Amino acid sequence: MLDRFTLRQIRAVIAVAEESSFTRAAAREHATQSGISQHVAAAEKILGVKLFERAATGARATPAGMRFYRRCVEAIAMLAQAGEETRAVATAVAGPLRIGLMPSFTRAALAPALERFVPRYPHVRIHIVEGYSGLLTDMVLGNDLEFAIVPAFEGRMGLRARLLVRDREMLVSGPRRGLLPLEPVRLGDLAPLKIVVPGRQNVRRRNIDIYFQTHGVAIAERIELDAMIGTLEFVARTDWVAILPGLICVNDIDGGALIVSPIADPPLHAEFVVITQVRRPLSQPARLFLDIFEAEIAAIKRRWAAAIALHKSMRRRAAAPPRPRTGSPIRPAARRRPRPRS
Repeated sequence: MLDRFTLRQIRAVIAVAEESSFTRAAAREHATQSGISQHVAAAEKILGVKLFERAATGARATPAGMRFYRRCVEAIAMLAQAGEETRAVATAVAGPLRIGLMPSFTRAALAPALERFVPRYPHVRIHIVEGYSGLLTDMVLGNDLEFAIVPAFEGRMGLRARLLVRDREMLVSGPRRGLLPLEPVRLGDLAPLKIVVPGRQNVRRRNIDIYFQTHGVAIAERIELDAMIGTLEFVARTDWVAILPGLICVNDIDGGALIVSPIADPPLHAEFVVITQVRRPLSQPARLFLDIFEAEIAAIKRRWAAAIALHKSMRRRAAAPPRPRTGSPIRPAARRRPRPRS
């Protein structure tokens, strides 16, 4: 029966199942809504079953539709994998590489990764999109990106997620705030805070708000900025602060325009995942770039661990009382008394 289906019908079923909407599926596939409906109707006619329950609010896959969707994804993934394996055998590493990264990763990890990747694979055409989680997730689902790195979230149909790194969040401030580089801070002791936060559509924003509520961190003023460079420049010039992943702050370890303070009692962490399509394996260029990029992330984590350990050691030495001198004290030589004259 498989030979009775066209690739467009299969792609239409996958798109509607993942988007839960004929309208969004049409936009994703660069097709008309009527065209997507016709492809789905043709597949339903071949199968003799209803694949979707249609309603004014969208479309929901029936149990039969969900089973057929999973098989369609498997079939598309197998075809894509066969193509990648064939190209890997027949040619050198070449072709397009389209990936999405959050600003947390482009500031510190991207440049050294590209420095290693580009000379090794000069025939790869690189296109990197910087954006936040919502945009990058939609672009991966829409086949505009091979993979993206975003904060961990509940997941969406059609996506596969793998943990990349668990990173410690840092309080970032400018010299006017008066904090010391790498000195741990308790946010409750600094409150009320004037703080720059990401917009509510950003997954990290929810985690930050929960931390504030759970630990009673008072906020005096709040600005929402989904602009990383603007956030860093504003914080550096004022007494406002921001909470950012350690990965983006690694080049500011020694202080300067920005002061980085580990959040303590308790620490706050962010988890980042690599998201890909379930129906599409990573190309050879994408796999190779991701290997190099993960190595850079690991190197940044080691650098942070060494810096924090050194700072703790220096604090302990500064706080320790002076050691008493050991051994017998050296006594000054006794003066000889002059003998009385007889």
